[in-house]
Amino acid sequence: MYNFVEHGGVINGQEEDQEKYAAFMEKIDSGKKIEADDWMPKDYRETLIKLISMHGISEIMGALPEKEWVPKAPTLYRKLGIMAKVQDEMGHGQLLLRVAEDLLAPYGKGREDLMIDLLNGDLKFHNVFHMETKTWADAGVIGWLVDGAAIISQTNMLDASYGPYQRALQRICAEEVFHAQHGEAIIMALAEGTETQRQMLQEALNRWWPALLMFFGPESAETTGSSKQEVTTKYKIRKNSNEELRQAFLDKYLPRVFSLGLTVPDETLYYNEDEKRWVYQQPNWNEFKQIIRNNGPRSKERLRLRKLAHEKNKWVREALAAQPVTN
Repeated sequence: MYNFVEHGGVINGQEEDQEKYAAFMEKIDSGKKIEADDWMPKDYRETLIKLISMHGISEIMGALPEKEWVPKAPTLYRKLGIMAKVQDEMGHGQLLLRVAEDLLAPYGKGREDLMIDLLNGDLKFHNVFHMETKTWADAGVIGWLVDGAAIISQTNMLDASYGPYQRALQRICAEEVFHAQHGEAIIMALAEGTETQRQMLQEALNRWWPALLMFFGPESAETTGSSKQEVTTKYKIRKNSNEELRQAFLDKYLPRVFSLGLTVPDETLYYNEDEKRWVYQQPNWNEFKQIIRNNGPRSKERLRLRKLAHEKNKWVREALAAQPVTN
């Protein structure tokens, strides 16, 4: 029998029913899925809200760096490709925010509240989407390596215990594979191009490398004071730790990077044969914390664009709503 108190099962200051908690844990341990209207402990619900809302908002904010390159793509073919990718990312965001909305319902909140939280600085989005996209090569790196990292992270939750999120991820991961192939096509064209194009690609990779290492989050809770990965593992929302995911990314992509004659900006990098893991220079985790607090290179500009879009399209929300929209 699970001890509910030991596992932090408290809601509104009161201990919840231990029998319900035991049944809940036995259900997810047996591989069954929790649905939106099922009983769930408060920390499970709140962990899902934070995870899924951050994922959904990141999909929406993640469309902005590539959106900047839609009018500047080098060919009509590339323009059509990146436009389709931006459209997909926005669709992923809408899908995930609907999943989060079901979890928010008991608190009397919805998708509109999540967007307001983003604009107020109370809801974070992924570190990579605060970064600059200086050249066309950055669009390739986002598609190939950022989306590649996202696939590794999201497939880690393809069997998540929360059914609505798990089903949404099935569709999202399938589409992200095409996004990664889109990015790889850009990378290959540049890698096989002129010396100027190869140099542009190498410079983009150098710029993005620290952000890519930060993508999966710190190895331990001590770095940020958060124990989210322990909670998500306990509740079978995810399987692997941040560092295990980062190692999987390095295993998959470093050989590909090197095969193109590219390098990464880390002279300490090597593969430890005894430990079967990559040893690398840790990114600046203090910088990571500043970035996700909206102090990154393009944080303010991306949020400004999101706010303008939110205000400009208020009339659409009012037209569709049964009651006037106040925000």
